[in-house]
Amino acid sequence: MSEPGAVAQDVHTEDAVQAVVRADGTGEIVIEGIVQRVATGSMAEAGAAVTGLIAELAGRAGRPLPAEVEDPDGRWSLVIHPDGTVEEAPPGGADDAAAPDTVAGGAHTGGRTTRTTRSTRRPEAAEPEAGPLPTLDDLLATRSQSPTGPAEHGWQVAVRRATLGLVSVGPGRNEHRHRDNVRAVQRSLDGPKTIVVMNPKGGAHKTTATLLLASTFGIHRGGYTLAWDNNETRGTLGWRSEHARHTNTAVNLLQNLSRFTDLQVARVGDLDNYVRSQGSAQFDVLASDEDAASAASVDAEAFGELHGTLERFYRVMVVDTGNNMRASNWQAAIDVADQLVVVSTVREDTAQSAAWALDALRATGHDDLIRRAVTVLSAPAPRVDRRLRRRLHEHFGALTRSVIDVPYDRGLVSGGPIGYDALSRRTREAWLQVTAEVADGC
Repeated sequence: MSEPGAVAQDVHTEDAVQAVVRADGTGEIVIEGIVQRVATGSMAEAGAAVTGLIAELAGRAGRPLPAEVEDPDGRWSLVIHPDGTVEEAPPGGADDAAAPDTVAGGAHTGGRTTRTTRSTRRPEAAEPEAGPLPTLDDLLATRSQSPTGPAEHGWQVAVRRATLGLVSVGPGRNEHRHRDNVRAVQRSLDGPKTIVVMNPKGGAHKTTATLLLASTFGIHRGGYTLAWDNNETRGTLGWRSEHARHTNTAVNLLQNLSRFTDLQVARVGDLDNYVRSQGSAQFDVLASDEDAASAASVDAEAFGELHGTLERFYRVMVVDTGNNMRASNWQAAIDVADQLVVVSTVREDTAQSAAWALDALRATGHDDLIRRAVTVLSAPAPRVDRRLRRRLHEHFGALTRSVIDVPYDRGLVSGGPIGYDALSRRTREAWLQVTAEVADGC
């Protein structure tokens, strides 16, 4: 039975060193039946201590040591070398770390790479191959994915810093997911895209969703993103965003739209007098009419004129709809939508409103748009009704492409401008996942 004690001075076994790193800052390694525990102040420090101990053992053994390290993100198969460097173990095991790279003409036998003398030159007498010959595009398609680089979060990054880069562990499962979502958001689009956020009930988090989608697109795509309040009269998107030196809205832009119809003289910078820049979030806001004495409204024709002009200047437009599905500008937004985002809180009333709206859209021939839609369920409080959430997942999961939960965040409760950086990491990651799913459908 394993007992705590000093780690063996010499390592004779070929078995992997077993190690655990815990979120409370504790950890342990087990080798040849001997356990050595560490107790530190954080998971990062525990990971650095555990990895350092294994690196010391590898140095005394004079050879790389395989190690299996378990942390809250998952289980890691590593090879730790005598010089202190760390790498992920190859699929065939630690022995493959020293095997030569596969070359043209190489063959795999039992997980090991062996070289052959087979030439890659095409024999002169060979019969022509069937089908088209490969092109440059085919060659580019076979390239390996870019290296992920070292971890930027968790105990892995503490190990890299503590060893001045000599020990560098790859990213964990959560970080891999984050990077995958960022790549999805940054994917190339085949033209400008319009994303419509809808639920005809007030308080369903339409405006919150619009701002967070636009923020995430803007931050990770680098601008050319617009959050557009498409209420027929007055919405609250302008109030929930950062203010500008002007108070112009969609109505003012509509009145001066002729300035932007001639592409030879129109400039994107001239839009700054009508949209509101959101600073480091790298997106703009087009507010709806905010003049209490105004009788102006935006109808379907006005929406079409605005949309046709704005899509020349923005790659992504996230449209916040109003509460009146019968309004002509509401219907016009649905007609140009590349992606529909259905939002609801985990409440009976907002969910029923969303379900009713989808029934109405199906009845008017928008089945395909609904099947490609993304449903976002926001937690209205720190604790939610799990049974209700399951029911909503079942219902909207049968109608739309995906259903994603986003957590409650105190930073969204006040109803004021949304500070993206002030939101919890969990909230930002949830909205990154939503935005990645939306981008996949564009």
